[in-house]
Amino acid sequence: MAELENSGPAGPTHPVVRGLVAFLAAAITLTSLAYAADVHRWTLDIVFATEQFLAAILALALPLLFIWFRASAKLDKSRVPWYDWIFAVTGCAAAIYMAIHYTRLTEFASSRPLDGMVSGTILVIVVLEGLRRTAGWALFIIVLFFLAYTQVADLMPGGLEGLPATPARAIYYVVWDNGSMMGLPMAVACTIVIAYIFFGNLLARSGGSQFFTDFAVALMGRFRGGSAKIAVVASSLFGSISGSAVSNVVSTGVITIPMMRQGGYDPKVAAAIESVASTGGQLMPPIMGAAAFLMASLLNVTYAEVVLAALLPAILYYVALFIQVDLEAARKGIKRVEESLIPNLLLVLRKGWHYPLAFVVLIVSLFSLNLQPETAALYASFTILVTGTLFGYGGKRMHPKRLWEAIAKTGTGSVDILMICAAAGIIIGVLNLTGLGHALASSLVAMAGGSLFLLLLFSAIVCIILGMGMPTAGVYILLATLVAPAIIEFGVDKLAAHLFVMYFGMMSMITPPVALAAFTAASLAGTKAMATGVAAVRFGWIAYIVPFLFVLSPSLILQGPPLQVAIAIVTAIGGIWLICGAVTGYLLRPMDVPLRLLAGLAGLGMLFPASALPYGGWIDVAGVVLGVLIVGWEFWARRSDPRFTRIEPTPAE
Repeated sequence: MAELENSGPAGPTHPVVRGLVAFLAAAITLTSLAYAADVHRWTLDIVFATEQFLAAILALALPLLFIWFRASAKLDKSRVPWYDWIFAVTGCAAAIYMAIHYTRLTEFASSRPLDGMVSGTILVIVVLEGLRRTAGWALFIIVLFFLAYTQVADLMPGGLEGLPATPARAIYYVVWDNGSMMGLPMAVACTIVIAYIFFGNLLARSGGSQFFTDFAVALMGRFRGGSAKIAVVASSLFGSISGSAVSNVVSTGVITIPMMRQGGYDPKVAAAIESVASTGGQLMPPIMGAAAFLMASLLNVTYAEVVLAALLPAILYYVALFIQVDLEAARKGIKRVEESLIPNLLLVLRKGWHYPLAFVVLIVSLFSLNLQPETAALYASFTILVTGTLFGYGGKRMHPKRLWEAIAKTGTGSVDILMICAAAGIIIGVLNLTGLGHALASSLVAMAGGSLFLLLLFSAIVCIILGMGMPTAGVYILLATLVAPAIIEFGVDKLAAHLFVMYFGMMSMITPPVALAAFTAASLAGTKAMATGVAAVRFGWIAYIVPFLFVLSPSLILQGPPLQVAIAIVTAIGGIWLICGAVTGYLLRPMDVPLRLLAGLAGLGMLFPASALPYGGWIDVAGVVLGVLIVGWEFWARRSDPRFTRIEPTPAE
């Protein structure tokens, strides 16, 4: 999640204000963890509505936000302006009023009492301003657009026509209806997401992030292009826990980008590889930037179903990136990492063996014990807390100060996701109030003219555009409510449709003109942002193809007979290797343009789902045959190529 980047490294300097920030941040974390552990039921014997708990979290988050985030990055961050104190106090007061009176005021939607209107209006204003400060202008403008739509819904042309609402009705509905601001996205953020952010912070502060980096270096450093392979492995491991592609770039890129540049990679290529690897972390189970939990809740399926469906596409994503990095290294003659920089793998595992144990606990809790995601996160966090205190790694051990830092950092790191989910609730409320959701779905289906491929293509373009400049959770929630229903209405599996929109929403992170992850990596590498974005698209090509494939063939999300799934996996990996060779211009040796085109054609044939068309299996077979011929030719040609022929030394006479 965003970690208060807007505020800079210092923030308010007054000790009382900093103490208040620490108190509010810790209170958010501890309140959420206590609710996830059902403390209020088992020890306090307190019963209240879930929305009241969500409002209480909001009452802590709003003052923290306005004390720490400035209205502009250019303003002095060491002091809190008077107007931010007003935002903080009024926002907190309105949220507390909601927590106390929610049950009463939600029953009076038709009469709209004055106290509900006043507190609701204040909450909409402060949440929108908080959203602008944390998530940026893109999502802020989108939410304003939806609120404005409620006033002109009946005047919109064609399929975008909806039911209008007066300003008072719209404001009251999006605040006090249990399917709006205090709806499902906010509930997931306040219970599940905060628990996993806490787990990630405990892992980092006990030495876990250093362990994963050392593990990646020890595992991949001795292979050609080892520096880039380290970036791929490290970012996949860390990124699956981190909630933000940009945060992942910053966290791992400061190490991997200089390492890649030193190893011989061009700066823009190094930045592109890091941005693609970091973005993939949001697609890799178990956490997926909080989207996995939101997806499970929105679709009313188990978390395990989402993880299993997302696993193979994510693996294919990283397989493609890894292969392309390897072929790039072979083409440019990039060697391994210096021996002095590579730690001993057995020593790394001996010192950090306990970190994978936390993930074992997490997986067993989720899949074997069928516990709730937040409960599984608590068990995994407890495991890290114990092992991190007893063992640690690299001189780091968990102790009370670091535990407190993890608690406080979790609170500050969750502020942006809370604003995003509150804003997402507003959008969902507008869709329900006006009927716009169904209208948008019908319009997309009508534009496709009965063609599933055109519908997917239009949807992919819309997802990339709407996702530009937005964080993971915000991208997914927006697209899940606006675009996914159209794909589902066409008869596509619900889970495949939601994964489709999530993939293309995340691709906005590396797709120009607004490619936040690529541009962040470019700044770290000291290279041009747009050139890095173009290179990132080249390295992340698989993510633009795989979503089409698993919509057309559910076998790629592990749905179908085992044999069909196995064949789909094998042919997909073979196809990826051939396409990577075509993109890079190197398979077993440098390839000319005609051979690259043939390799790309063979790879696409192998990737094509056999079940997508009546004769799709023959396309797969043709791809396999052509691919085997190309590889055989390249193998024979390499043996006779003097560049790859080892000349044995002449024995001394």
